[in-house]
Amino acid sequence: MRVSSLLLAVLVAAGCAGPSASRAQSPAAAAPAAPEVLALVNGAPITEADLRKVAGLELARLEEQLYQMRKDQLDGLIALRLFEAEARRRGVTPQQFEETEVAAKAGVVTEPEIDAFIEANRARIRGDVVQLRPQIRQFLQDQKRQQRRAAVVEGLRTAATVDVRLAPPAPFRAEVDIAGAPVRGDVAAPVTIIEYSDFHCPFCRRVQPTLTALLEKYKGKVRLVYKHLPLDQLHPNARRVSEASYCAARQEKFWAFHDAVYADASSDASEATLARYATAAGLDAAAFNACLAGPEAREAVARDLAQGEALGLSSTPGFFVNGREVRGAQPIEAFTAIIDEELSGARR
Repeated sequence: MRVSSLLLAVLVAAGCAGPSASRAQSPAAAAPAAPEVLALVNGAPITEADLRKVAGLELARLEEQLYQMRKDQLDGLIALRLFEAEARRRGVTPQQFEETEVAAKAGVVTEPEIDAFIEANRARIRGDVVQLRPQIRQFLQDQKRQQRRAAVVEGLRTAATVDVRLAPPAPFRAEVDIAGAPVRGDVAAPVTIIEYSDFHCPFCRRVQPTLTALLEKYKGKVRLVYKHLPLDQLHPNARRVSEASYCAARQEKFWAFHDAVYADASSDASEATLARYATAAGLDAAAFNACLAGPEAREAVARDLAQGEALGLSSTPGFFVNGREVRGAQPIEAFTAIIDEELSGARR
């Protein structure tokens, strides 16, 4: 689908980007009996496992991108073969089949649909919406055609015999230290979502309803663990809020404080604002202030930040689902796909 550069302005990123001990998860599958040797230094081997220890997450990201590229291209080839076969069966050309079954049946974009798109994306559209209407119409028309084509392909695939043998890469599982971190949900749940977050990141705020929905959907099966990753250059006051939330956790009221912060949608970290959050969370004010004045909260947040950076995180929110990375404020489907795999053991 072709999307104009002007329309790309309505597509938002999924996270806030900064500048470039118990264990929640175990590493990926156990190393083979004879590890692959990549280099020898004075006779001492450097193995694939050694490389994965220092660059595992970055390599996993590239491998996942390569797999997705291959899968997209393979799906395109499968669709082409299915279209060609159906066209032959009907005695028409593939182009004629596409025209009659896709283009002619995709439907025409209406003025109310354009109005609804503009209204839903008004805050993110740059430029005169009147001048952009033709491009928005084409964008929506392309969407309709793409959706219709996907439906036709799905019908043809269902009726045909399609044996896909392209396998996804084995998931990389990061080891994340969660000792002492706040936990929401059943502490014995088989799936752990670790969230690295910044209290002043709008994308972190945006994903909170998704996380709440996941805990409700997978009650008893999923737990959420919070880790601090304040992005000082983007949100200079966020670190102080993280430190205050640590002090709330010392009174076992982290989540009440956490919810008060995100409900406020403020980028302030003044004493008055922190006191207001503390009151909303039901904290003992004297103990809260004493904690904030001491070094413990600063050190704890700094440890989380260092751990996140060591994992290669430079934006928020960042997640690890049983060690498998999910980047940004993704829709609930991105999480459920991995959670369902983890619960079924499909990619162990």
